[in-house]
Amino acid sequence: MQVLIRGHSYRFSGDVLPQSKTRKSYFKLAQKVFGLNFDTWYQSGHWDDKFIPYVLYDGDMAVSSIAVCVNDITGENETKRYVQLSTVMTLPRYRNKGLNRWLMEHVLQEWDEKCDAIYLLANDSVVDFYPKFRFEKFTEYDFTMPIANAKGEYRKLNINNPDDFNLIKRHYELSNPFSRLNVQNFGFFMFHCLYSHAKHIYYIEQYDAVIIAEHNENKIICYEILAPSHAQLSDLLGVLAKKNTEVAVLGFTPKTTENCLVAKSQEKDTHLFVLAGKENVFKGNEIMFPLLSRA
Repeated sequence: MQVLIRGHSYRFSGDVLPQSKTRKSYFKLAQKVFGLNFDTWYQSGHWDDKFIPYVLYDGDMAVSSIAVCVNDITGENETKRYVQLSTVMTLPRYRNKGLNRWLMEHVLQEWDEKCDAIYLLANDSVVDFYPKFRFEKFTEYDFTMPIANAKGEYRKLNINNPDDFNLIKRHYELSNPFSRLNVQNFGFFMFHCLYSHAKHIYYIEQYDAVIIAEHNENKIICYEILAPSHAQLSDLLGVLAKKNTEVAVLGFTPKTTENCLVAKSQEKDTHLFVLAGKENVFKGNEIMFPLLSRA
């Protein structure tokens, strides 16, 4: 549909993927602004209806967009629908023309009654923008635990291998038995696997566990664990740990923090905003959204 914003006509679409021209133009916008190659994800077949771009076009050119990422989050034995607003972007010469404001108002109007919470992660340059739309800033927390190398074997998984992929998919349905919050969004989980973590996926047969983790000097950064609930977190991470590994940095909020160092997140250029007037798990809680759920 055509919309008029500050005297200029734009074409708005909330269904950009089916048509090749609108899809490719949106992908080009993501590439120019954030360096994202959405085409790889789309061609993989893992892009589903839980990641929805809302886009303004000037003619055939995508110029501004906000994506809605729909996450079903389970915690405290109940599942809630949380919406993350993601890849908020505008071409440089179209900024300060009210395009993101129009998109934000449209998205909030459409989704406010369809979910339990709405949140986003913003960089330093736009922290003054989101409070205009009832968003409040909150702190996430990091969790680190001591770890030691333990006996055991593991192998690296290849998501392009059908057997390995099916193994990962089956274990995704098991979720993370150690995480306080579990997010069900397999399509976006695969986005992370395809791009930044394709080389960091492991399988420990003795515990029947799929782990996404990487080593960094004396640390192991554990992004996700997909396994039955009968193992111990320290045992699983110990198998992956190297001889010089001293600590594990967790990419999720553990159910128990007894052996963890808990600290306010020091992540640079990242600020959490949650929409006021809806559910907010961050009030009174030291938690973080799982890193592999972030859009």
